[in-house]
Amino acid sequence: MHSEDFPLVSIVTVHFNSPEVTLDFLRSISDQNTYPNIEVIIIDNASVEDNGADFMRIFPGLNFIRNPTNLGFAGGNNTGIRVAKGDYIFLVNNDTEFTPHLIEGLLDVFLKHPDAGIVSPKFQYFFHKGTIEYAGYHRVNIFTGRNSMVGCREQDEGQYNQLMETAYPHGGAMMVPRKVIAEAGMLPEIYFLYYEEFDWSEHICHKGYKVYYQPASLIYHKESMSTGKTSPLKTYYLSRNRILFMRRNMTGFQFFLFSIYLSLITIPKNTLKYLIEGKADHLAAFWKGILWHFNNRVIYPKN
Repeated sequence: MHSEDFPLVSIVTVHFNSPEVTLDFLRSISDQNTYPNIEVIIIDNASVEDNGADFMRIFPGLNFIRNPTNLGFAGGNNTGIRVAKGDYIFLVNNDTEFTPHLIEGLLDVFLKHPDAGIVSPKFQYFFHKGTIEYAGYHRVNIFTGRNSMVGCREQDEGQYNQLMETAYPHGGAMMVPRKVIAEAGMLPEIYFLYYEEFDWSEHICHKGYKVYYQPASLIYHKESMSTGKTSPLKTYYLSRNRILFMRRNMTGFQFFLFSIYLSLITIPKNTLKYLIEGKADHLAAFWKGILWHFNNRVIYPKN
């Protein structure tokens, strides 16, 4: 980047009942951010307490907005996108912490690769620094509806230090140019929680853009601080949205193959698993996610 060229970057994060986590997030921006032209937007998704004054003490000048109801990950971020003034929108989970030159590395991808639609940084686990969480994503398997992160749980020895195209961004930190959002639309709110960034990136890629992983930028992730590492809420949305993603993004034949796997493998396996483990709440959440599709048979169009 030329020293005189610092486009405004809007940092958007969604807060929900986790004030200490969000305060740590803001401190990390204050202490670690090296980019000179940012605005910070916090969207409160109807938390029990209004912590706006606390946040502003840590980061004066931030734009704090309270939604009247919980709009989920997509709805909360879309609220931030609507008020953002930046040429680039950086959607970041509040359970992450910045490192120096995070933003500069992401912007550099857009400057050098005009086909870039979304860029995510390298993720390491906050509580296990040096261990990779994300170095890109493998594509969702058409049979299982599952995929995995590149490098997940590996020690970072520089083996993923090459800029590369990847299947999907990490929803915990993804930068998107305003012009791309104007063309492709905002995050699909039908998901509420989980899989929306996969769907969004599919839609953006259909517009001719690519997703990039930028290892020169590093972020630390505390992982699932809002929903819990395992919770019935997480089980419900992962189960429901895995199917929803396949419905919206696969061909009819691909979805047929997935449905066979779902019926013969996934449903019996998970039902038996939750029964054996005595997790009645997770079993109920899993089946609620499956049955949602019988009550919502319309194939939802993209934005």
